[in-house]
Order: sequence, then structure tokens, then C-alpha cells
Amino acid sequence: MTVAPWGVVLVGTLGASVPALAAPRAAHRTACDSVVYQLAPASRFEVKTGKAGLFGFAGHDHRVRARSASGRVVYCPDNPQASRVEIAVAAESLEVLTPPDTAEIRKVTATMRTEILRVDRYPLIRFVSTSVTPTSDGFHVEGQLTLVGTTRDVAAELHLEIAADTLRASGDFSVKQTDFGIRPYRGGPGGTVRVADRVTIELAAVALRATGP
Repeated sequence: MTVAPWGVVLVGTLGASVPALAAPRAAHRTACDSVVYQLAPASRFEVKTGKAGLFGFAGHDHRVRARSASGRVVYCPDNPQASRVEIAVAAESLEVLTPPDTAEIRKVTATMRTEILRVDRYPLIRFVSTSVTPTSDGFHVEGQLTLVGTTRDVAAELHLEIAADTLRASGDFSVKQTDFGIRPYRGGPGGTVRVADRVTIELAAVALRATGP
């Protein structure tokens, strides 16, 4: 039984460029003596879907990864609250990784792109932070996620490691598909097999200090 998932902004191996992000609306873009880190190909972000329904056991969990994204972290050492994050993902680059069945992966990926994300109409998925708050081991990041033409506020707790030339961030957060106007997939007899509304985004990002002007 095929169960179709969806992808979200903080998903993927970051590499190929996508169009530049618009400036965030929030007032936290305070001037600061900043260090800019560009997301590197070593970054890994994945979205995990769950199963729901009376016969959810008959479906599959799925993991989704993007192949084309770009972004940056502007870090303000002397004023961390002024730091910001900007990420964009090419929706068409999202691919289903599991289950390990090539035919099913192709089918589910096609369904995700055409019926769930509607990539022909909404080619980009975007995240722009609106506030960054230091915690004991990282940051509490709040921001705006734009998916299939709908923007919603999201938040994540990130563990952070910052060196002179490298920034690493890890963590996870969850969102509901219905918050973005997405109807969770249903299949099987009478719609008894379906994807759960809430999905989890897991991230392990690596960003390298930008050089030049």
C-alpha cells in the first residue's frame, strides 16, 4: 500500500542555488557586527511522516530529502538576538527515501510533487527567522515557513556549535499539514490508511563561514 508524504522547508542536502530570499518582516534584524555562514552540502535535513487510521499499520512511514536548497545564518556574537536564518528549498527537488522499493519511491515522489506540494504553482519553500533567543546549549528560533502559498509561524529548539569557520546546528520540530491547507493523504478501503497530520523535521546542519565581500 502506497502512502504519500510531503516535504517541508528544512529538508535536504544543501547544494544548488535557488532564488534569493526576501527580507523577513520581523524587527529582530538589528544592525550588528555579524559573521555570515553559508549552508554546506554536508548538511542533512529530513522530514518524517507517520501513519494514522484504523489500518495505519498497513502503510509505510516515509523520509523525504531535498536535493536543491540554499541558505545562510547571520550570526551576531555580541548580540545573539540579532542573528537570523534564511533558507529556501526547490520544491521539485524533494525525494522520498523510504521504503526501499524503487517503484514505490517513484510513485510516492511523483504524488508528493504534483498533488501535495503542487510544485508547478509553488516552486519554492521558504523559511525566514523572526526571532532568535539564546538557550543553555543553542537557540530557540522562531520564524515564518511558507509552504504551498501559505505562511505560518513555526519554532524550533536548536543545539548549536560555533567555531571560527564552521557552524553546526541540530534539532527537530513538527508541523501540521492542515495548518498549510494540505489534506493528509488517505488511501486503502474507505480511506482507512492515511498519513498522520503532524510530521517531524529532523536537522543536522553545517554552515561554513563566507569569504570575500
